[in-house]
Amino acid sequence: MLKHIAALLISGTIAGASMLPAYADSSSYDNSDKVIVTVDQAKVFRISRPAATIIIGNPSIVDATIEDDQTLVLTGRSFGVTNLIILDEKGDAVIDQAVVVRGSETNTVRIYRGGNNRETLACAPVCESTVTIGDNAGTFTSASEQITQRNALSQANSN
Repeated sequence: MLKHIAALLISGTIAGASMLPAYADSSSYDNSDKVIVTVDQAKVFRISRPAATIIIGNPSIVDATIEDDQTLVLTGRSFGVTNLIILDEKGDAVIDQAVVVRGSETNTVRIYRGGNNRETLACAPVCESTVTIGDNAGTFTSASEQITQRNALSQANSN
C-alpha cells in the first residue's frame, strides 16, 4: 500500500533529451531507461515490485496517478525534463529515472509568422486552432478562452 506521495523540486537539465528513445508500449522499464511522455497524453508505467513512496522532481512537467502499488499512469503536463523516484517499503529505490516530456507532432501543423509568432493547428482531418505551449499569447489566450466558455456551457446544460 502506498504510504505517501512526495513532490520535490529539482534543478538542472539533461543535455540531449530530444535524442532519447521513445517506447512503443507500456511495459516495465529498468533503471537505465529514460521515460518519454507526450504533453497532454497518458502513459502506463509498471514497476517490478510494490511502491511505498512516489517522488516527482517537478510535478508541473509530469503528473503521476497511482493505479495500484505496481502501476502508475504518467501524464505529460508541460515540456521539460524531470525525474521520477519510486521507493519500496524499506526505502530502497525501485526506480530512479529521468522523465522527458515532449510535444506531439502527430496531426499538427505549426505556422510561424516571424520571430516568436507561432500558431499550432490540430489537423484530423480539418485544421483547427489548439492550445499549445509556446504559441503566441493572442492565439493561445483566444483558444483557451473559447474552450473554457464551451466547457462552461456544457456544464450549465447538464445541470
